[in-house]
Amino acid sequence: MLITFDQAAAAIAEKKLLHISGTERLLRGLPHGNWIGGSTEYFMDEEGGRTSGALLDVRELPFDTYKFVSYDEATLPSITSDAFPNGFSIIILPFDTPAHRQYAENASNYENIFLKNIVGWIAGFNLNAADQTPVAVDGSRGEVFGDRAVVLHIGLPEDKTVCVNILNIFTPDPASPVITFASGGFNARTCFVDGRETLFADYIAENKLDVKLPLIGDYSGAGVNISIKNIADGVVNFYAPIFCGIDYRFAENIPDYADAFNKKITELESMEVEFVCNCILNFLYGGLEGKKLGGFYGPITFGEIAWQLLNQTLVYLRIL
Repeated sequence: MLITFDQAAAAIAEKKLLHISGTERLLRGLPHGNWIGGSTEYFMDEEGGRTSGALLDVRELPFDTYKFVSYDEATLPSITSDAFPNGFSIIILPFDTPAHRQYAENASNYENIFLKNIVGWIAGFNLNAADQTPVAVDGSRGEVFGDRAVVLHIGLPEDKTVCVNILNIFTPDPASPVITFASGGFNARTCFVDGRETLFADYIAENKLDVKLPLIGDYSGAGVNISIKNIADGVVNFYAPIFCGIDYRFAENIPDYADAFNKKITELESMEVEFVCNCILNFLYGGLEGKKLGGFYGPITFGEIAWQLLNQTLVYLRIL
């Protein structure tokens, strides 16, 4: 729930295990304790989508076995070996940093990555405010990082099962040609459209494609969104990396973005969840400010993690 700084500090003083999101300024001021945090000013809570620089989203995690670890880009692959045999890990990475790019481009190749339950998000900032730095915080040591990932590893009893789920309102447009790339990364100048090489920015302009719609990659039958950040100097820039060898199609248009999200959420409202994050692009493009998404409350982020980096999705985790 969204609470004041003083209320958050009181919760920390009670030695609760917490997941906290809010501005860099507020996070830096919180006392040491059993918490992990990241920067954002965008939230979904009981009252609906909100933007606030004065409140913190604080979620209690009712677990007894845990450890806090921070990683730089070189040590990030050890996240899987540090994870508990049965449990889950919450990772927070500052936006547009070497650690963010390392995880985005390489996490799918980490040893045993898909045998662990890894969720998390990319810390960001208010898009309308200048001079803000995305940070991830290890509250147990009072360390605030602009260049490292912070992870809370949680262990569970053997009779508990973790379920990581992704809510994605997008599906590939059956009319879209297959788009592939000769190399991977966070940007592309050229692509292959049904095997024919072309300038990607020109292809988008000539076909009047809506760049609010993501590319959807076919990962062995699973659709993974890649959102377009902008187009500059003939280069298409993405919020998550594209990969060579993956077939992509543009998503099918959704006439009412917010309604599509709410319909999906309604199907899930009876579930109890331990962790939720939702994409800033869903918040902006769906006009979710002031709109309620029942039961799925948490930070609005610059990228979501369910094993690997995702875009324009909602990630949630349940314990059974």
